[in-house]
Amino acid sequence: MKGQALLFISLLSLGSVVGQVSYTIPEEMAKGSLVGNIAQDLGLETKRLISGKARIYTRDSDEYIELNRERGVLLVKERIDREALCRQTSPCALHFQIILENPMEFYSVTVQITDINDNAPTFEEGQIEFKISESAITGAKFVLERAVDLDVGTNDLQRYELKPSDNFALKVHNNADGNKNVEMVLQKPLDREKQEQISLVLTAVDGGEPQMSGTMLIVITVLDVNDNAPVFTQTTYKATVTENSPKGTVVAAVTATDADQGSNSKITYSITNTLDDVRKVFKINKENGEVTLIANTDFEESRNFQINLRASDEGGLTDSCKLIVDLQDVNDNKPEINIMSKSNVISEDAKLNTVVTMINIEDLDSGENGNVKCFISESVPFTLKASSNNFYSLVTDSELDRETASEYNITVTCSDEGVPSLSSSVTLTLKISDVNDNAPVFERSSYEAYIVENNTPGLSIFTVRARDADWNQNARVSYILEDSSVNGVPVSSYVSVSADSGVIHAVRSFDYEQIKDFQFRVKAQDGGSPPLSSNVTVKILIQDQNDNPPQVLYPVQTGGSLVAEMVPRSADVGYLVTKVVAVDVDSGQNAWLSYKLQKATDRALFEVGLQNGEIRTIRQVTDKDAVKQRLTVIVEDNGQPSRSATVIVNVAVTDSFPEVLSEFTDFTQDKEYNDNLTFYLVLALAVVSFLFITCLVVIISVKIYRWRQSRILYHSNLPVIPYYPPRYSDTLGTGTLQHVYNYEVCRTTDSRKSDCKFGRAGSQNVLIMDPSSTGTMQRIQSEKSILDEPDSPLEQKPPNNDWRFTQGQRPGPSGATGGPEVAMGTGPWPQPPTEAEQLQALMAAANEVSEATATLGPGTMGLSTRYSPQFTLQHVPDYRQNVYIPGSTATLTSNPQQQQATAQQATQQALPPPQATAQPEPPKAAQTPASKKKSTKKEKK
Repeated sequence: MKGQALLFISLLSLGSVVGQVSYTIPEEMAKGSLVGNIAQDLGLETKRLISGKARIYTRDSDEYIELNRERGVLLVKERIDREALCRQTSPCALHFQIILENPMEFYSVTVQITDINDNAPTFEEGQIEFKISESAITGAKFVLERAVDLDVGTNDLQRYELKPSDNFALKVHNNADGNKNVEMVLQKPLDREKQEQISLVLTAVDGGEPQMSGTMLIVITVLDVNDNAPVFTQTTYKATVTENSPKGTVVAAVTATDADQGSNSKITYSITNTLDDVRKVFKINKENGEVTLIANTDFEESRNFQINLRASDEGGLTDSCKLIVDLQDVNDNKPEINIMSKSNVISEDAKLNTVVTMINIEDLDSGENGNVKCFISESVPFTLKASSNNFYSLVTDSELDRETASEYNITVTCSDEGVPSLSSSVTLTLKISDVNDNAPVFERSSYEAYIVENNTPGLSIFTVRARDADWNQNARVSYILEDSSVNGVPVSSYVSVSADSGVIHAVRSFDYEQIKDFQFRVKAQDGGSPPLSSNVTVKILIQDQNDNPPQVLYPVQTGGSLVAEMVPRSADVGYLVTKVVAVDVDSGQNAWLSYKLQKATDRALFEVGLQNGEIRTIRQVTDKDAVKQRLTVIVEDNGQPSRSATVIVNVAVTDSFPEVLSEFTDFTQDKEYNDNLTFYLVLALAVVSFLFITCLVVIISVKIYRWRQSRILYHSNLPVIPYYPPRYSDTLGTGTLQHVYNYEVCRTTDSRKSDCKFGRAGSQNVLIMDPSSTGTMQRIQSEKSILDEPDSPLEQKPPNNDWRFTQGQRPGPSGATGGPEVAMGTGPWPQPPTEAEQLQALMAAANEVSEATATLGPGTMGLSTRYSPQFTLQHVPDYRQNVYIPGSTATLTSNPQQQQATAQQATQQALPPPQATAQPEPPKAAQTPASKKKSTKKEKK
């Protein structure tokens, strides 16, 4: 029979729908019988039952009802015996819940079990005996044992029948509790002489369809003369006892009296309960009527007991009463926490009020002892919310952060209101799953690293590290070199970054003289989706290494001539002979230079300043000192290991030029002289003449070519490309200074030792001697006469302003603090001439020779030409600043105007004498005492 369904639906504070459905079914239904269509009654679809993993939750271990998700119906799972399930309790019902997940929902279901007439009334004993005195009066009552029918309602016991009914009649009393007391009443006095024993049949009949009955045989033995029955003082006794009272506790005492005397007045007490457990819990003293406990009592099982008592005398007369024992509850049960459904993992970005766990609370006590409150003691981002009676939901009440706490152990404690209070707890473990919400963070806001120049490519410089507070893939950091450029070159050609370890490697070998530092950015990116990243700036500082030797700027070492500094024999102690000027393109202590005298013709005469490179006399010059003094000065830097350069300084100790010429000519003659000198001079003249003619032809050709080009350009719209000589080509930032070539022409009347006629040079105390010529003394001349021609192929273009040096960039005498640093690169300066430059020099020399030949007298025996690289005053730093001119008080300075004036003066002095040219003689510069002396000697000659 399909149960009738009654549905109640209410909305809770959490938003979950809780419904209550009731069904009614009869007991003893076969397995698989339909109880009801739960999906239809709850308004749910069967696919919701399947997706929500619907299941039945019952606190009891036995499940009588099962859920068929596919059909959405409730079926009988086990045989239901209402009498075994509920005994006499009515109505009898099964209570359970249906739980659904995603989202969590639950519904309460009640299945009421109705009774069928499947039990007949029964008596505990099939036969009972009575001993009744023959003197029993009419109306005497004899209490009979009641029949018990396990059914309820109309199927329960309805009536009794007693047969035969000659002497006795049956009387039934309905009690207030619904039970019936059966008494046998004597209607006709007994006569032992007629009938000593009487047998009666008591039949109990129920009201079911069909009716069922049970019988008991009553055997009556007629006794003689006992005409008073025992009588209880009360028909109903009441007593109260606390549950869990110890065994032997006296619950109550009943009393009955008998008016007879002797043995007929002796009363015996007994308990007449049959089917219930009263006689297992209580016992009565047959003699005094005390009722005591013989077992433990549990208020949660039975809250009261009704004890039926009987008092009997030896004559067979009896009386009955009842004792009602009420149990008092004691707080002896802790709250029971049952987890209905829970989640073990929750995402850290879960929204507020997300349900994590649902629990059910049950306390078997009553009253305040059964009132339970649950709470969370820890400070956690969760809270408990009561959804209905004895049901709680654990929900989130604040934002979660896995990086702060990756796991929570949540202890739920439930306490009742009893005295003392009892509580129970359960610990829920909840893990927080990671979300990529943290970007990598570098250990520093910026990095600086040092690397020594000339490193090996692939060298590990240092390591950048970033940490990510996330977990697993979200915390896996990769390092990426961001695209940028250093001096127009991609930074990837300088360094590389290991994606996994963050190690920065040098891709190339660095040169401190080219680049001193550079910076770039490194990005740290995690492996989340989408990925998060952060940047950091890395600065690489190149450290200098002593990889460049000192460069000697002055005196200039020439391969074809000898440079001599003149010292008068009247020089005092400390006389400044000259100053060695050197620079080192390294920096720091690698550029600190020191000067030492390595070799000297006379070590007792000269000394070199350790820091400034000044060569001074350390004693008075005497006539015994040799004219020729050769000094070898070594210049060392302060690097590790130290690098050095040497320079040879020739010093002439004399007061007259003839002596100097004689000594130095002998000096060169001893080395280079041979008998074929005349042959070589003639050959040189022939070669020079040939070169002159060739150069003349080339110049004329070039002029004609330019004239034609200019006419073509004049009649066309093509842009004019200016012509730059090779010597003005860009050095590509190598720091190599441009070269200017000077030529000297000397005229002599004697090929070996006669006096030499020469023009004035820029410095009057410096002699340049060419050992390839035989005693020819030469002076430095400028090429200005050729460059001044507007159409000359050697026309000088204006210098680039980038080649000009500031005062702080000019090389000084040493590498001390504030000393020189070559700002334009590390190339050697001066640079040796190229083949094109040598050709131009020969052309210029031929031109000068042709002009000088016209001025030579008939006594001229030889001609010597040469070129040597010199620095133009306009393009290079004044490396002779603060250098004193020996024998004078004048000091060379870095003033550009003064340098230009000096250059013009030197150029004008190198031109032919006034009588050979039509140009006016330029004004002469102020002369020092030494120069006056030299000019006097020249006039005499």
